[in-house]
Amino acid sequence: MSRHSRTRGTAQSPAKKPLIMLVGMGDLSAKVLTMLLADPATDRVVLAGRDTETIRRRGNLALFTATNLGRHGSVDTVHMDLRNVEATAETLARVRPDIVFMGGSLQSWRVITQLPKQTFEELDEAQFGPWLPMHLTLNHLLMRAVRESGVETRVVNAAFPDAVGPVLDKVGLAPTIGVGNVANIVPALTHGAAHLLGEHPADVELRLVAQHYFSHYVPRFGDAGKGAYHLDVRVDGGDTRAEIDHHALFAQLDHRLKRLGGIDGQLLTASSAVRVLHGMATDSGVLAHAPAPGGLPGGYPVRVHRDGGTLDLPDGLTREEAVRLNEDCQRADGIDRIDDDGTVHFTEAEMSVMNRLLGYDCPSMKLGDCADWADELGRKYAAFAAGFR
Repeated sequence: MSRHSRTRGTAQSPAKKPLIMLVGMGDLSAKVLTMLLADPATDRVVLAGRDTETIRRRGNLALFTATNLGRHGSVDTVHMDLRNVEATAETLARVRPDIVFMGGSLQSWRVITQLPKQTFEELDEAQFGPWLPMHLTLNHLLMRAVRESGVETRVVNAAFPDAVGPVLDKVGLAPTIGVGNVANIVPALTHGAAHLLGEHPADVELRLVAQHYFSHYVPRFGDAGKGAYHLDVRVDGGDTRAEIDHHALFAQLDHRLKRLGGIDGQLLTASSAVRVLHGMATDSGVLAHAPAPGGLPGGYPVRVHRDGGTLDLPDGLTREEAVRLNEDCQRADGIDRIDDDGTVHFTEAEMSVMNRLLGYDCPSMKLGDCADWADELGRKYAAFAAGFR
């Protein structure tokens, strides 16, 4: 037996690691892939998409980068077109991933940031809720395929999980958990709280309940706007609740703690995703923040285990109150309510912005009509954006 064979024989068997499938290989998934391959607990990966040659090359780039760092995982590639539910189900049944990371969307959130600044700011007044069809459509197709495949995989969703999760939960198709959004603001709040309290960031423990609107608004404007939330700050290993001035805390995020956003900011979302994926891969019970655990609306502090996240709310805050806060914050994001059949009702003020600028008016949307609304929204936005080229 060669020396190299003996070395491989003493390593952890790849079969004992979870197989993680990444669906939708855009910028976010590429960053997630690089992080996964740097960790021996998560370095068994398969990439799924329509352009298999491109994603194979992206996979090789990440694989070779990991090799430079002394890590030797595995990356495979499979063809997947989410619009073909039957074929997607067959692929899932054949590959049998333990975890699926959903990074696919019909239009990235950052597309509108490429508009002229004044135009972007005007359109951004519509908030994120009206763009839901662009993120719900592919998730709906994926979750239908997961159900048809018969594979007991867990799905981690990065595409507007705050609203996609609760809509699909109404029909029994919710992804296991989401990533980003509430998780993206917690590190800055932790550093800001540590600064105000005179503590080291490692000694400050936050638990935040908030929907996407809050995590998007505070870093841009330094206050909570119309967003309902609940924030608990503790020190001394989590034993002592700290009283803190929220206004002074939030103001730092638009000043001394302001960060890069846009495509650069996706590094932060990727790290939040990997925290969840690693927690699931290792069944660690790590404290994290995540949107839509088990299909709940908005974001929560959770303990991450093999099967997703369980709520880890601060003392005195009930599950019902946390859900209510997130539903209130969801209205500020342009979604008034979600009916029991998955029909989404959008807020009038935010949808009126979409109508005025794009000529797109969707007061309510049945789940079965989501793809049609996404097609209409995509066409009307493309026509609108073409006027600025």
